[in-house]
Amino acid sequence: MLDKTAMQTWAERARAVLPAGGFGNFDPSIFIREGRGSRVWDEDGREYVDYLIGSGPMLLGHGHPEVLEAVAEQLPKGMTFFANNAAGVELAEEIVRAVACAEQARFLSSGGEADMYAMRLARAFTGRDKILKFEGGYHGMSAEAQMSLAPTRLVNFPQAVPDSAGIPEAVRAEMLIAPFNDVAYLESLAAEHGDEIAGIIIEPLQRIIPPEPGYLEAVRAICDRYGIVLIFDEVVTGFRFAYGGAQETYGVTPDLCTLGKIIGGGFPLAAVAGRADVMAHFDKAAVGAERWLMMLGTLSGNPVAAVAGLKTMEILRRPGAFDQLRANGARLQGMFARHLSDAGIPHRIVGHPTLFDIVFTDRDVRTYRDVLAADAGMNARLNAVLRENGVFKSPGKVYPSLALTEEDFALTEEAIAAAARALGESAGN
Repeated sequence: MLDKTAMQTWAERARAVLPAGGFGNFDPSIFIREGRGSRVWDEDGREYVDYLIGSGPMLLGHGHPEVLEAVAEQLPKGMTFFANNAAGVELAEEIVRAVACAEQARFLSSGGEADMYAMRLARAFTGRDKILKFEGGYHGMSAEAQMSLAPTRLVNFPQAVPDSAGIPEAVRAEMLIAPFNDVAYLESLAAEHGDEIAGIIIEPLQRIIPPEPGYLEAVRAICDRYGIVLIFDEVVTGFRFAYGGAQETYGVTPDLCTLGKIIGGGFPLAAVAGRADVMAHFDKAAVGAERWLMMLGTLSGNPVAAVAGLKTMEILRRPGAFDQLRANGARLQGMFARHLSDAGIPHRIVGHPTLFDIVFTDRDVRTYRDVLAADAGMNARLNAVLRENGVFKSPGKVYPSLALTEEDFALTEEAIAAAARALGESAGN
């Protein structure tokens, strides 16, 4: 009988103490031991070029020496205080300088918390109850966010489909669901429910699907017309597309945005940022007890996360950082397009150079339903062959980083070529 590998042993131990054998985030059979720069190693010692980068936060790569130095300097001073700290204030100041909508910021520990509070802020500010989100849009794990995130049962809009057990029917009744990139439908929905909608929450790039030209401008105009709070979920796009995030890239300013991943430099930290009159609902003295939104978090504004985020953002401000990041992504997109096309495999490269994936379809991808109709099995086979050949990525995204080297690109292209050949052979091409 063959001895178990280290990962098999860890998987067995995990199944005994963790539901479904994992943390709920990623393939539970994979155990990552360490990461350095652009690479990660699993518990069996296998090395990979990392395009998962912790689901996005490790934009500089793992263990960037300047970030480690900032963290090492803070650790002896204290890890958390449940009180204000100077680094957190400096981080808020930098967010306000960088992000178009941000007049004030409030910290939390996760992007999902930030999204939950942003929706609650919209309700507190407007006195309305309904929230509009887009089918396929991801906004964390709150009851509102778990409506029509990944429905396999497609229903008529604006009906919401719960993605999770344990959500009261009353929550579903207060959610409206719209298709992404459909201005006409959104106009009609707002005409019917505009005076009931507190907020519209949207990923400016929905998972990987770009907004069509003029779409975000149209959403902004609808919110202005009906007094709706526009929330950009920039947990992923913030400080990734550009230093000012998707707001800078697309030239559309929301009322609120949520930030995470990069602003914590790899540590748990997120934020809600936006207009001062909306953010005032976090201040009981400013709005009164009836309109005050209570918010507490043991680790909110944690000083270790704050210094890591500050150093990460400082590095991103250096000349050429975003040009390099976008160039890295465009280079990867070109590799996928070239090898898959040569293998005769219908596909679309969908997203932005800093965040994209391959969708196996022969038609343009505008909405969640277009992704759902694509060949998911082909995508799973692509990811499996890439991993077998030393490339580690999410099931649905490629995250380039600034740590990528020429050796990484060479290895990645070999893996993509192998995957394209395997897919071509399975398709009979």
